[in-house]
Amino acid sequence: MSTPADPPLRDADECPSPNLPPGTDAGATEVLFTASCRPFVRTPDARFDNLDGFPYEPHYATVDGMRMHYVDEGPRDGEVILLLHGQPTWSYLYRKMIPTLVEGGHRVVAVDLIGMGRSDKPVQIEDYAYLQHVAWVEEFIDVLELDGITAFVQDWGCVIGLRVIGNRPERFARIVVANGQLPVLPEGFQPITLPDTLEPRDDLRLPFLDPALIGQPWRVSFGRWAEYALVATSFHPAEVLELATQVELSANELAAYDAPFPSRIHMSGVRAFPSLINTVSQAPTNDEARATLDRFDRPVLTLFGRRDLNLGSDAVQGLMRDRVPGAIGQPHHAYDDAAHFVQEDKGEDLARRINDFIASNPR
Repeated sequence: MSTPADPPLRDADECPSPNLPPGTDAGATEVLFTASCRPFVRTPDARFDNLDGFPYEPHYATVDGMRMHYVDEGPRDGEVILLLHGQPTWSYLYRKMIPTLVEGGHRVVAVDLIGMGRSDKPVQIEDYAYLQHVAWVEEFIDVLELDGITAFVQDWGCVIGLRVIGNRPERFARIVVANGQLPVLPEGFQPITLPDTLEPRDDLRLPFLDPALIGQPWRVSFGRWAEYALVATSFHPAEVLELATQVELSANELAAYDAPFPSRIHMSGVRAFPSLINTVSQAPTNDEARATLDRFDRPVLTLFGRRDLNLGSDAVQGLMRDRVPGAIGQPHHAYDDAAHFVQEDKGEDLARRINDFIASNPR
């Protein structure tokens, strides 16, 4: 295991008691505190033993006083490919892509966002916000001194990663976008209504297949998803992966997606993610980052799964494919037989296309 010295921690009696969401089993897991008194937990290493298709040594960077996990494979002097996941996944999502990307001679860095995977997990819902995730990823890039990056972004990895690229375009040589976008919302606008309480509920079920939501505005359906993730006792990542892929995932693969979250106290980050859409409009908004992307003249490739009714459409793909100068003339592709988690459905082919894209667009 490669890790820097653990970041300094504070004793619990030196910090305010954490504001734990209702239903968290605080007594069963040790709550740690950063030097700034942010409370967090760590998933036991044993939860990640013998995961199917994921033999990679863990690495850790210190970000905001916490450990941020990443996979780091391939030659140190290879061109850097930064893989950013979304919700409710972690770097395990990239296990089908990493070998082929490494075979292409690249250094592959697959991050676990704070609160996800093997990374440390703040336990307070209020410690998660969109711009906070952006800041954590920017600090990660600085700590590892990554440059000349080819970014692959999908889902919330797009929302976060494209903002990072818009903020720091000089660090990026190329962009590959799959099933996602950078939303631009008016300052202060909150598109969804969140529940009044975080008390766990047993009566909620995964809303994506609810016939009552067919034809409803996205704000309604996404609001139901955010509510479910926040408070439903039955929520767990594997059920989302099972629904939003075309391939049939094995029981062991599904268990790997749930591995980072052995109890509710580990789940504040994964539960909070959909509701972060209400923080996307906090100042500074995405307007300037979007304008920077619209001037980005380095190579841009889009690879989308069409069996994703929300983020896999031609219109969403066109937000990068048809607007960004660097996307002109690139071999964009849409998979008619891939869903939202295109990395699961088409991982090996995605990686081959990325290798070809980099080879065809040298720095």
